[in-house]
Amino acid sequence: MLNIPSSPIPLDEFRVSYETGFLPINSNSSNRKLPLHRLSTPYFSPWEDVISDLPQLIQTGEIRQKVLDLPVLSVEGLSADDEGEWQRAYLVLAFLTHAYIWGGEKAEDKLPPSISCPFLAVSEHLELPPCATYAALNLWNFTTINNNNEETDLTNPDNIDTINSFTATDDERWFLVVSVAMEACGAKMIRLVLDSITTINNTTTADDNDGSTTESTSSNRNTILTNLLNGMGECIDEIGHILERMYERTNPMVFYHQIRPLLAGSKNMGAAGLPNGVFYDTGDDKGRWHQYSGGSNAQSSLVQLIDIALGIQHIASGEVEGKTIKDKHTAFMKEMRNYMPGPHRRFLEYVASIANIRPYALSLPVSSDVRQAYNAVVMKLGGFRDKHIQIVSRYVILPASRPAPKSSKYEDVRKNRVNLASATSYVANSHDGTKQREEKVFYGTGGTDLIPFLKATRDETKAAARFC
Repeated sequence: MLNIPSSPIPLDEFRVSYETGFLPINSNSSNRKLPLHRLSTPYFSPWEDVISDLPQLIQTGEIRQKVLDLPVLSVEGLSADDEGEWQRAYLVLAFLTHAYIWGGEKAEDKLPPSISCPFLAVSEHLELPPCATYAALNLWNFTTINNNNEETDLTNPDNIDTINSFTATDDERWFLVVSVAMEACGAKMIRLVLDSITTINNTTTADDNDGSTTESTSSNRNTILTNLLNGMGECIDEIGHILERMYERTNPMVFYHQIRPLLAGSKNMGAAGLPNGVFYDTGDDKGRWHQYSGGSNAQSSLVQLIDIALGIQHIASGEVEGKTIKDKHTAFMKEMRNYMPGPHRRFLEYVASIANIRPYALSLPVSSDVRQAYNAVVMKLGGFRDKHIQIVSRYVILPASRPAPKSSKYEDVRKNRVNLASATSYVANSHDGTKQREEKVFYGTGGTDLIPFLKATRDETKAAARFC
């Protein structure tokens, strides 16, 4: 068996691990690695009491009044030594924020101080925007079915439950826990990536007594690298298989009409009722307008880690500007790193600073095992993105073309509710400002022009193999 090098990188400071990946690691105060279910300090009970009844409050239309009745709580009661408490507070406030904004017939564009003030403070601590990010919805919002057993296999979504939800439907639970299982499965990718980089560094620096790299040393390390790249490909396949399990329990119509609108952000949401975004009121006539993307799997550090490691460049912005989806200055994928926890974002920046897999593969003959393995793993990542497009087509594009089912749970959908589900078209203007034609546009929860953006991202991925 080959002796794969271990990577001497202080992962703790990035809050990632080889065992759990980007999911929570053990806190400083206990051996817990699963997210908190509730803030234990009674001071924060008003928040916890509302979120515990959130689905019912949204359904009955009482959520906004409940939020308005909340006191403005200080975050000083959160433990400075336990990030889990800050993560729990962030989750609670994120859910309350989106329920308040989207939990009525029309979108609400002013967030009260009872949410704005603590949410801004908690977000600053965690280096995250004050909205429902992937971290709040997925990374910090899961537990295990078997009595909180930390040894449960998290790569199987059957073993995972959510802590909180907007709808209390099994469809929403499954939608969220599938992503958690993908993250757990992808934990091994961190070691594969870092060991690949280390292997290449050793290959390019190892030399014999006269200063030249020996052929046997180079060959051995190229064999190690080939195996590591093959391991990446296998990991991507496993993650893709978990993604395809989405079809098992999440009904597309339930997702499109009940779940997805509550995940939407406040950026590019004019058609959904937020032309200026949301005003975060901090009291005394103070505050600011903000526009944020909603929860999106583009905010997963795992997928971006693979992109960075393989040297895949994305320039698709997802902005809706006629048919333009390219932006030379600020790519959407890089922007999404701002929606990741600060330590995770710095980990990606660190890996980007040392990434060397693509240039090394390009330096070898086309027929070399390393180059062939590199091309294969890139194409597997492209195949994963094909699966994602198929998911989006089934859960967004097709339901958008069908009327909401005639059942009581869709009653509010058939009303004049304005949200992400209803905002699927816009009027394209000519250069002189006159109305030209109406076109169908499918917005992502992050505010992107969904299908063109995903296809461009997929094509950019596969191009990395074609031009290698």
